[in-house]
Amino acid sequence: MGVSANNLGVRAGEDWLFRELDLAVAEGECLALTGSNGSGKSTLLRCLYGTQRPTEGQVRIFGQAPDERVPEFRRLASVLMDDSALFDELSPRQHLELLTRSYPGSPEADQELFASAGLDARMDVPAGKLSAGQRRRLLLLGAIARPHQLLLLDEPERALDAAGREWLVELVRAAKSRGAVVVVASHHLALVEDVADWTVDL
Repeated sequence: MGVSANNLGVRAGEDWLFRELDLAVAEGECLALTGSNGSGKSTLLRCLYGTQRPTEGQVRIFGQAPDERVPEFRRLASVLMDDSALFDELSPRQHLELLTRSYPGSPEADQELFASAGLDARMDVPAGKLSAGQRRRLLLLGAIARPHQLLLLDEPERALDAAGREWLVELVRAAKSRGAVVVVASHHLALVEDVADWTVDL
């Protein structure tokens, strides 16, 4: 099993965000997390990435406990969280070149790769001068491009227009076809319907 959780719970103060949660997501499947703001979607993603310890229960990612401090685990997981950021002074090309050096096996920052994201005309523009939608596309491109077996996406549709959301759907489907486990937290029901094999409403 790619991602599993047993009796998982996270408490915030005196209240539980979620409790007694069981998950089982196989390779090539997508789990969508839905629910209102503050329901615990981002918290659950952080538990799966190992940046937050659950109050109770356990998580296993391809048989191991998640911990983003461990290099072996970081080679398994790629993540786009709500606080993911870009270097404003670096261009999209430079961001992907940095990724290539940091994660061997990432594709070269070529025209075709940027064209797939609609960024081929902006490859050498500083990220600080990109629109919100273009910045989101670049963040998604970076998350997808690096090698991974687990892909965690926190509201990836944010700032994307209709064409961008269609591109996002294709990205998730391609990741699934390569055998990755994808977990998406989203408010966009059409996206959930297009990519999810399982849905958990928090």
